[in-house]
Amino acid sequence: MSDHLRLAGADPARQLQALSDIIRATPLLMAVLAGLRELGLSDPLLVSGAIYNSVWNHLTGRPLLVGIKDVDVVYCDDGDLSYAAEDRVIRRARVQFSGAAVPVEVRNQARVHLWFPQKFGMAYPQLKSSAEMLDYFATKTYAVGVRLEPDDRLSIFAPYGLDDMFSFRLTPNTLLHNRLTHEAKAARVVSIWPGLTLVPWPDGA
Repeated sequence: MSDHLRLAGADPARQLQALSDIIRATPLLMAVLAGLRELGLSDPLLVSGAIYNSVWNHLTGRPLLVGIKDVDVVYCDDGDLSYAAEDRVIRRARVQFSGAAVPVEVRNQARVHLWFPQKFGMAYPQLKSSAEMLDYFATKTYAVGVRLEPDDRLSIFAPYGLDDMFSFRLTPNTLLHNRLTHEAKAARVVSIWPGLTLVPWPDGA
């Protein structure tokens, strides 16, 4: 097995510890997690690309920012579902993360069901938590979120486990009919990481 796949198929607890160690060793991720905590948003999570790209960079010895064009952070607040309320948070986050090495994008997951059908042509459930949004990622590999708790613990959410990420494998999630998103994002990721295994969208799903 190639060294970058040394955690493929490993015990889930070992993979979880490895992810935690990699996050703590990545200044960008820790800075964003700390800033997200300081914002005091409801149910905050750092999710997706900045996480799996950081893991792959660590495992292959590539520079820390390879593949990371921005950092996605989310929160879930159904107290005010207007875009104006979300925009106020976006502007606060822009100030909070003004010194970040890459842009930090923040979105309210309680609002996704309002705009998702128009953008993607399919219904989307009204989410009750930030972690719930991970269930609906078009690619299971990307469905990872993390939060820095008040006591400095890392809470990690990965509904489909971590083995796809540590195996450098892009596995589709057919919970929504989101094949185009799976394939489009895979094309970009594979262009950066040609050693990835792309699992095709199953016929008829």
